[in-house]
Amino acid sequence: MTQPLLFDRTLLKARRLRALQTAKQGSDFLLEMVAEDLAERLTAISRAFPLALDLGGHTGRIAAVLRASGKAGTVLRGDLLVADPNLPPPDLVLDDELPPLAQGQFDLIASGLSLQWANDLPGALIQIRQALKPDGLFLGVLLGGDTLHELRDVLMRAELELTGGAAPRVSPFADTRDLGGLLQRAGFALPVTDMDRLTVRYSSLFALMADLRAMGGTSILAERSRKPLTRAIFLRAAELYAEDYADPDGRIRATFTLMSLSGWSPHESQQKPLRPGSAKTSLADALGARKPPVSDQP
Repeated sequence: MTQPLLFDRTLLKARRLRALQTAKQGSDFLLEMVAEDLAERLTAISRAFPLALDLGGHTGRIAAVLRASGKAGTVLRGDLLVADPNLPPPDLVLDDELPPLAQGQFDLIASGLSLQWANDLPGALIQIRQALKPDGLFLGVLLGGDTLHELRDVLMRAELELTGGAAPRVSPFADTRDLGGLLQRAGFALPVTDMDRLTVRYSSLFALMADLRAMGGTSILAERSRKPLTRAIFLRAAELYAEDYADPDGRIRATFTLMSLSGWSPHESQQKPLRPGSAKTSLADALGARKPPVSDQP
């Protein structure tokens, strides 16, 4: 049985292209933070990666970080679905759901803020792992958890209040436990996931939505309602936002949760976990604890 698609990838392509063509200064602040995070994680790794791929990174920020790290030799840039018109042509224009990559080709693959739109995230991770050489590294960051939960709440409540019904208007995102399990299922060794929660403040709901459009990050749900929200619903949602999610100075809060992933393509040189029951030393001995004397009393 075919699983229904969660995201409309054709719509994602159109919105990504519109965002790139009308690039707004500062609207890629999330991608800038992700690039900085990837740079820090690469700094902590004491090895070189002869061939690296920026998988789906528009604006070129991820590729630039890989080159500047001194850890990557040749860096290829693969734009997601469309080429960035503001940059020189990329090495690849690809779909990160079905990346056309040869098996065992890359030493490092990095992905920033694109895999959250994959309909088949487990399949995409499997293909990324297969494209890595043995002991190759995958580093990724995607939106997850409670990203934009405030916007999701107020849009639903406003639509319910004014029409008596509501359709999903904000995309769902995976949580840390799900992603850790997906890395293991994809065959990655030494998988690690962690989360950073970022709160961004805006003057109003409308300023937040303008930023989301500039990022190409508005909803692309395949089962979305084709009936647009009315001005009255947006105005009511803005009122609810200001009532429930504003700071004392009147500015509203928007949550973005950044989920960082890392995993290695398996290799015999990597550390392996011990089998249960194979320990040679008890926990008490390791901690230097003394066993209590045996008593004759029951």
